[in-house]
Amino acid sequence: MRMCRLHAEKQGWQIVEEYTDHAISGASLLRPGIQALISDGTRGRYNLILAEAMDRLSRDQEDIAGIFKRMTYADVKIFTLSEGEVTHLHVGLKGTMNALFLKDLADKTRRGQRGRIEAGKSGGGNSYGYDVVKKLDSNGEPIRGDRSINEMEAEVVRRIFRDYSLGKSSKAIATALNKEGIPSPSGGAWGFSTISGNPKRANGILNNELYVGKLVWNRQRFIKDPDTGKRQARPNPESEWVIQETPELRIVDDDLWKEVKARQAKNAIGRDDVGNTNFATATYRRRPKYLFSGLLKCGCCDGGYSMVSGTHLGCSTSRNKGTCFNRVNIRRDELETRVINALRSRMLDPRLFAEFCSAYTQETNRLRMASRASIAAAEHELERIAREVEKLMDLYLKDALSIDDVKDRGDRLRARKAELTLLLKTATEPPPLLHPAMAEQYRIRVQNLYEALQHDSEGKRMEAAEIIRSLVDSIILRPEHGEVAIEVRGDLAGILTLSVNTKNPADMAGSSQVKVVAGVGFEPTTFRL
Repeated sequence: MRMCRLHAEKQGWQIVEEYTDHAISGASLLRPGIQALISDGTRGRYNLILAEAMDRLSRDQEDIAGIFKRMTYADVKIFTLSEGEVTHLHVGLKGTMNALFLKDLADKTRRGQRGRIEAGKSGGGNSYGYDVVKKLDSNGEPIRGDRSINEMEAEVVRRIFRDYSLGKSSKAIATALNKEGIPSPSGGAWGFSTISGNPKRANGILNNELYVGKLVWNRQRFIKDPDTGKRQARPNPESEWVIQETPELRIVDDDLWKEVKARQAKNAIGRDDVGNTNFATATYRRRPKYLFSGLLKCGCCDGGYSMVSGTHLGCSTSRNKGTCFNRVNIRRDELETRVINALRSRMLDPRLFAEFCSAYTQETNRLRMASRASIAAAEHELERIAREVEKLMDLYLKDALSIDDVKDRGDRLRARKAELTLLLKTATEPPPLLHPAMAEQYRIRVQNLYEALQHDSEGKRMEAAEIIRSLVDSIILRPEHGEVAIEVRGDLAGILTLSVNTKNPADMAGSSQVKVVAGVGFEPTTFRL
């Protein structure tokens, strides 16, 4: 500004107004100073613009050309201390050079950031749970990019992960933290988005891989919208990510991280590539409001049962469409009590379950023998292939076969060997055998779940409710003599999982053998109340 004033005074020009945009990027015209300059110029307030250089007006080729065109139309000349009077030639050449300068500057900045990430240091910014380490090197220069764990904040991070893995929602966690007066990363109140974030973009407390000692950089890039000047995030291909292990910054253990990721996958809301929500999927993934929400069906029309008043459940089809004659309602608390009592006392009748165990064991043994036979056959064939390869080498050394014949046969043998190796690698063992005593174990655990539903802790109540829901496939409600008859159809995989107390329900849930045996003339997982 001082140099421009001296030049104006030297040329005898009268200064009408001074326009500035302090510390604002020249890559966009969305700046108050440049907008006021353009507006005043088009209204004829002045007839000459003086700047230190063209890049003070704008570094964007399109923008500088637009300014020049508008000022030319308003009969306003542009002068700079570097170029003198600006012409079309200056706009073309200097505009290109200024745009290239911006690109080169961005590339150099990113190259520097990458070097810091690969050294295990921060590439910019800081995450909740860490402190910036301030120290000097031997020359007295500050050492930048080091972080250390803030134990108080780290304990909050662990609590958030534990609560979410136990079934609490992000909103409930944020509410609890705010009630206790724990400040958020920004220093204000917690919001659910601060906790849940966006898993695809890896933002939010639950998606920050730094908490498991993994520093990920270049997951996304930012591009300015030419119309609004706002930065828009665009994901980068995974091949361009820079990942650096930083075990000294780990806050959350792998098991807890995996539990949270599994729950996020289960509750995932569908989004398109742009990030817009798929509301059909969002509705499907909505948290159950009541214990058996989404599991109740009308036995007359196969429609759903929903709340028709503050306390009663009724057939949705009958209420909304009038195409079902079932108008019998039932209190929600009565339904939940009857179903839970039935799960405790009537699911897995000991006599039927003993028969089921016997039939299941026989079927499992048959499948195990068949699986073992196929595995043994594959192993024998691999041994035969090894012998064939040795014979080929002997024949080649004796000049009994040409190199082309050896190559042709060898390729076929290698391909077959790869198929058999993959088969053996992916072969799965049949599920574990069942024992009749599992029925009693099941009853004990359901009783414990029932008691947990009455617990003061919201986390324990939600965890127990999730497990109880996993035991039920559907609940059919039919009108009989003016009352509601209830038929509970249990989820066999969930029941067996609870009975054997396995930590991985998927071990039983995906078992085709269980489904086969369950249809052998009796069904211990369906009963009527």
